[in-house]
Amino acid sequence: MVPMAAEVWEAGRWHPDLLDGEWTVELLESLPDDGLRYELIDGTLLVSPAPSPLHQVVAANVFRLLDVSAPADRAVLFAPLAWRPDGRTSLEPDLLVIAKDRIATQRILGPPDLIVEILSPSSGRFDRTVKFSRYAEGGAAHYWIVDPEVPSVEIYDLHENGYVLVADGAHDDTVCVTAPFAVSVTPSRLVRI
Repeated sequence: MVPMAAEVWEAGRWHPDLLDGEWTVELLESLPDDGLRYELIDGTLLVSPAPSPLHQVVAANVFRLLDVSAPADRAVLFAPLAWRPDGRTSLEPDLLVIAKDRIATQRILGPPDLIVEILSPSSGRFDRTVKFSRYAEGGAAHYWIVDPEVPSVEIYDLHENGYVLVADGAHDDTVCVTAPFAVSVTPSRLVRI
């Protein structure tokens, strides 16, 4: 039997010896709202710090870019918002684009059309490896990785065997894509306040 989060979280301290088995989405939902980002990968709990101001500037700029380009039947959403492809995985992409008819009151139904992750020192390796493979396994058709430090963008499309890099650019390069809808992105503009 898996204990409730209240049993593993006491006075601001984790008690990992109280955990019996894997983390689940249900257990994740009972964690405190303390400003940290909690995600699950195949039953393993991951905790990340709050994002930096630069990260949030880039997230806001990517949101505006996608929101003005998205067709009327698509929504652009941003973290914190969990996408749960199964009962043992709960991911919070920085941004996602999804058909409006796949948005329920309490959750996302089915895979997003596009997921965007903005790299930070604490998440870069994870975004490029673990999340990369889990988003592909979950059926997210397109995946962007934005690196604010360069600045750069890598754009991947899902094919039979996983993600394939279809476009990339850095600094003042303008990268144009047509899927999931037509949009052009210039990495240097994404870091502007």
